[in-house]
Amino acid sequence: MVRLNKIVRAFTREGSRAVRFTPEMELKRALMNCLLWEDQFYEDGVSIADRIKALVPKVAPARVAQLAIEAREVMKLRHAPLLVIREMARSEKHRALVADTLAQVIQRPDEMTELLAIYWADALGPMQQRKRQPVSAQVKKGLARALTKFDAYQLAKWDRDGAVRIRDVLFLVHAKPKDADQAKVWKQLVDGELASPDTWEVSLSAGKNKRETFERLIAERKLGGLALLRNLRLMQTAQVPRETIAGAIEAMRTDRILPYRFITAARYAPDFEPELEAAMLKSVKDHVRLPGRTRLLIDVSGSMFATLSAQSEMTRAEAACGLAILAREICDEVEIFTFSDKLVKVPPRRGFALRDAIINSQAHSGTWLGKAVGEIDRKGDRLIVFTDEQSHDQVPEPRARGTIVNVASYQHGVGHGAWTRVNGFSEAVVAWIAASETTLN
Repeated sequence: MVRLNKIVRAFTREGSRAVRFTPEMELKRALMNCLLWEDQFYEDGVSIADRIKALVPKVAPARVAQLAIEAREVMKLRHAPLLVIREMARSEKHRALVADTLAQVIQRPDEMTELLAIYWADALGPMQQRKRQPVSAQVKKGLARALTKFDAYQLAKWDRDGAVRIRDVLFLVHAKPKDADQAKVWKQLVDGELASPDTWEVSLSAGKNKRETFERLIAERKLGGLALLRNLRLMQTAQVPRETIAGAIEAMRTDRILPYRFITAARYAPDFEPELEAAMLKSVKDHVRLPGRTRLLIDVSGSMFATLSAQSEMTRAEAACGLAILAREICDEVEIFTFSDKLVKVPPRRGFALRDAIINSQAHSGTWLGKAVGEIDRKGDRLIVFTDEQSHDQVPEPRARGTIVNVASYQHGVGHGAWTRVNGFSEAVVAWIAASETTLN
């Protein structure tokens, strides 16, 4: 006779004891994985989008709303929280919280059009030919409140061509402007008469003097952090004064820029390395921390000096160094090693000095990852490996918490077993590791 009253234990595919997740934990984990590649919704061959759709109805409405807001405001995700809200609108018990959640989650005008694209995505055929499902009252209320957040500059900047335009949102929700000035802006939006946004792309494409354009944009604080880093070489060529550029780097917002961006910028504008290093260290100051002891193992074999992709100028080694610089700053205790033909311990320097110490630590030849892991892995320590996994030997299982980040893989995914494997470079991988441990504990 079959006995039903028994303990059932779950195991991973590799045979390890599996952690049991509540629906809320699963939803948080699915959203957390979107930190890596939000646009692709990829997880172990299973669509994260499908997972989110299935989990939302199983989690308490207030908690789902909190997770959507956390995904946007803490994880800085854009598409995933909108998908969560779309699924909330489908559920009778979640529907009452949609308007408040949507109004808080939307932080850019194009997120309103993206929400509607997601809302109508279930219909078959091209978006322009789909029979659009009526939008729920709660979604309309949330969109109407979100519309009032944005000024003429923001609306013009993000009103891009697409199946759904911002003026379509305005027609759909019948929002009420907060004052006469906003009513005037909305009329200009409807009539297609909003002035072109004063961005660096628009200004430079207009053929104006590049030096004068950059100086004006810097003075008016209209050159964002990433735009500044990408244009350093062009600004030097245009003979923008050094003190002007240095001042812009010092004043730039760095909260959403990770170290590898500064490494790439320094390659093309080495004269500004001191200012770039200061900004880089500022960018990680408030980053989530990794408690306990961490050992970083960085691949410096010859293959790591290939570019990440045909479209990228950044090498695998630069990506690994950027992640190592970040991890060095946020780990409570850290030891850093490189491997190629041999294992070398690197002094835990900061910033570009750590990059130089990693790159110059040894000759760039073979890849003996398994041997290196065997030499430095310690029970109780966290081990993070940045590599392209072109190893000549077998890699043993970690003694404790082990993560291998394959910065070279074109197939993006997450694998959970003895090693946690992140395949494909993601600028958010260190934040993801911290979030993963929080979710599992």
